[in-house]
Amino acid sequence: MTKQVLISADDFGLSVEVNEAIEQAHRQGVLSTANLMIAGDAAEDAIQRAKRLPLLKVGLHLVVIEGPSALPHSEIPLLVNQNNLFPSEQLRMGIDYFFKKPIQHQLRKEIRAQLQAFTNTGLPLDHVDVHKHMHLHPSVGKMLIEIAKEFHVRNIRVPHEPVKTLMKVDQTTYKNNIPNLLVQYWTNILKYQLRRANMRYLDWCFGLSWCGHMTFDKISKLLENLPKGRSEIFFHPSVSHSGLYQDLMPEYEPTKELETLCHPDFSRILKEHNITPITWDNVH
Repeated sequence: MTKQVLISADDFGLSVEVNEAIEQAHRQGVLSTANLMIAGDAAEDAIQRAKRLPLLKVGLHLVVIEGPSALPHSEIPLLVNQNNLFPSEQLRMGIDYFFKKPIQHQLRKEIRAQLQAFTNTGLPLDHVDVHKHMHLHPSVGKMLIEIAKEFHVRNIRVPHEPVKTLMKVDQTTYKNNIPNLLVQYWTNILKYQLRRANMRYLDWCFGLSWCGHMTFDKISKLLENLPKGRSEIFFHPSVSHSGLYQDLMPEYEPTKELETLCHPDFSRILKEHNITPITWDNVH
């Protein structure tokens, strides 16, 4: 089995600074795919950039936690505040999404609204992934798959990050295996749901454990140890660590992630290790 890799960036549309970084990483670096936050403050700017970049694949970065909604508070008052923002309390939201039918009803409306809003842009919908990987929640995953099929979505990210590979790169990555075991359990449920729906996913996904800190040193070592099969490596680049990134994720290093994507040795390392860059178009 060969080694293939899809290089993507999340939060397209979050801010102009993020959009600029994604365009730069696509034009000058190895970035092939962007994940659009359809209700983000700079979503329209992102859409116009994407239309100028015909080779950039764009998917929906579905937001159901810690971010903006497509529908107004008046339509989904149980989900978002008066500013149309989802809360960030992951545990509470997970419980609500699982047990509370009125909240589930509004969540379905919002998922459908974000998919419809993406469709309305005129951009081809390449795939779907989810902010903070909330589709690992079985209820969210089930809703997403059911509604995504209405929009003919075939490709969905599964955040399956192999521990053995990470430990080869950085043995301090996992100090506590309990969270990893939980993620592995939820990942297996999501894979099962996707197989039943005849949807596609990649074998591996990197970017969870080092989220916001995808330096070239880490990524070069990762590429040297990349497992066989199809992998996604996702980034959070920005041209500056200011504005929303500073407010929402002050510990992130988005400018370093941009440097990684544009590093002149990135492509060389891919060739040295016989790793083929791909997009979702290569997945059958």
